[in-house]
Amino acid sequence: MCILEQIQKNLIVSCQALPDEPLHDPYIMSKMALAAKQGGATGIRANTVKDIQAIKQEVDLPIIGIIKKDYQGSNVFITPTLKEVDELFQEGIDIIAFDATKQERPDGKTFLEFFTEVRAKYPKQLFMADVSTLEEGIAAEKAGVDVVAPTLTGYTPYSKGTVPMNLLEELIDHVSIPVIAEGNFDTPEKVKQALHIGAHAVVVGSAITRPQYITKKFADAVNEGVTQ
Repeated sequence: MCILEQIQKNLIVSCQALPDEPLHDPYIMSKMALAAKQGGATGIRANTVKDIQAIKQEVDLPIIGIIKKDYQGSNVFITPTLKEVDELFQEGIDIIAFDATKQERPDGKTFLEFFTEVRAKYPKQLFMADVSTLEEGIAAEKAGVDVVAPTLTGYTPYSKGTVPMNLLEELIDHVSIPVIAEGNFDTPEKVKQALHIGAHAVVVGSAITRPQYITKKFADAVNEGVTQ
């Protein structure tokens, strides 16, 4: 069974913690991945080679790998250059994901220029395009990516106010490659709706794996209750 068949119509859990977050540690992310597997996840999305190596010690699930890196002068930070792609490929990642928006990349390349180079170097690797608009999703499919996702909906200046579920539906209607729902699919109801309209799989992150985010939602509700 191929990787895309393994994750089809299933849940992928994003196990990530950035340097300024309390759970930023490969060991902790590996245990988060194990907990996700025990809860029923059939895939993991993870950031950095160190975290991925630790996660592989705990679970044998398909991994969507990324490397988040900030480069001065560019808003593209999800696997932004060939260097990060090289690192993920060398680690043996099942699916490599990256920013596929029309924003200029750190090396000055367009997405098409970047991915043309990537695909030529790694013709058999599975690649996932994180986009913020329908136009970007269509362009990514034409460029030759294997999967597209509305991950960056609302995170680019020109996609502010776009509803991820709406973009998901548009992508499903206009591209022929698998579309994975990712980006604020933060309730079981949204997950079910995404699969109902044709998502290949659904990625859930913060709503499962970021306790500070989850706690804040409850704390805000408590504060609202107290002040009313």
